[in-house]
Amino acid sequence: MSERARSVHPGMTLGLLAVVCVSYVLQQTLVVPALPTIQRDLGTTTAWATWVFTGFLLTSAVATPLLGKLGDTYGKKRLLMVAMAIFAVGTVASALAGSIAMLIAARALQGAAGAIFPLAFGIVRDELPAHRVGMGLGLLSATFGVGGGAGLVLSGVILEHLHWSWLFWIGAAPIVVALVLVWRMLPESPIRTPSRVDWQGALALSVGLCALLVALSEGESWGWLSGATLGLFAAAALALCGWVAVELRVDEPMVDIGMMRDRAVLWTNIVAFIVGFAMFGVFLLVPTFVQMGAGLPPEVAALVPYGMAASVIVAGLYLLPSSAVMLVVGPTAGVLEGRVGARALTLAGSVVLGAGGLLLAVAHDSGAQIVAGNALVGMGVGLVYAMLAKLIVDAVPPSATGVAMGMNTVMRTIGGVVGGQVGAALLSAFTIPGTGGIPQERAFTMTFLVAGAAALLAAAATLRIPPRGSEAAAAGRVALTAEPGRG
Repeated sequence: MSERARSVHPGMTLGLLAVVCVSYVLQQTLVVPALPTIQRDLGTTTAWATWVFTGFLLTSAVATPLLGKLGDTYGKKRLLMVAMAIFAVGTVASALAGSIAMLIAARALQGAAGAIFPLAFGIVRDELPAHRVGMGLGLLSATFGVGGGAGLVLSGVILEHLHWSWLFWIGAAPIVVALVLVWRMLPESPIRTPSRVDWQGALALSVGLCALLVALSEGESWGWLSGATLGLFAAAALALCGWVAVELRVDEPMVDIGMMRDRAVLWTNIVAFIVGFAMFGVFLLVPTFVQMGAGLPPEVAALVPYGMAASVIVAGLYLLPSSAVMLVVGPTAGVLEGRVGARALTLAGSVVLGAGGLLLAVAHDSGAQIVAGNALVGMGVGLVYAMLAKLIVDAVPPSATGVAMGMNTVMRTIGGVVGGQVGAALLSAFTIPGTGGIPQERAFTMTFLVAGAAALLAAAATLRIPPRGSEAAAAGRVALTAEPGRG
């Protein structure tokens, strides 16, 4: 079995992992356009319907570093199959859900499979030839944007012709097929880090991330200065401080704090947070912007002098150019990395992403302008996401790839939640009188400006990452490798 698995062509390995990653990202975004329909069909409130999306992100952030660590300990293929099985069960359960409580629980189960990405990145590092690792990481990173954009388009098509449960039935098929193929064909990584599970650290980190993400997700509706919001932020701070204390005390921590403090890892995670913020600030607003004016009574539409009055399907199509650009840019960046360097490409991607956000802020009167700005955003995100994975891989020993990539994914998720909430807050703060809360054009302009500026801040943060081969970077890698049992 193992010999047959190891004879699998690297292209087949990469193709299987790409299918798995796309399937996961599709389920993350497919439900976004469907939330009003789900709310109506299940007879629930907007707040509870929003948890169909929030619950997914929450469990993803909590489970990703834990499963990534278990992958380093017990085998990345084994834990990838566990994550895929959890994802498949959650997807089928979502399709069968007959109440909002059941659907939220099923979506939370889906999100718990978020470690699919860091585990897939680890398998690429362990199994692909060295000269193909950069390209492989770039391709898998590109699926973040490709799956996200395609999910919004596919969702509109499905909702127009089928019941919303088909969002999940259609999504279950590729993950089940991929699970069987992964079991039969992929080799198990020979790189392991034997260790005990740090349940104290896992619990403290989970509580901290849960409190933080719930506060960020609900702060807009509860009020940012409400007792509940401030209480959750305080609980998050206490739990995360407790987590650091636990990790510094135990012999075999879930996450080595020394690794997280390493300059290359620290600044790469900061860049991941900022770019997640900037990307969601654009991607979640572009479909909303182009739909402005659609379905409104004539007297209200006359008060909304912007937007394209696009349908849900057409709004999703505005994101396809950026997704297509990502699909090309990600693997290409991986090929170029050996000659240019991951740090330089991350810097270039952050600048391009910033230019895309700023272009959308000043030029959004026509479809061509929207597509051009969004294409720049896609190019920037494709470059940065592809290189974030490579920067982490270069900065940590192979035995810590899963947990390190898991924490980087968490930082990107938290950044995306913050970016989405900042955009929502700006849209709520500036509305057109007499329209029932429709945002003013300047609310979108300000959000695009903030996203563009954030991306340029990410470019500045990238300069703090040590160049590969520098004395500082080499010293960090030696220090990490010299700590057996800490991962």
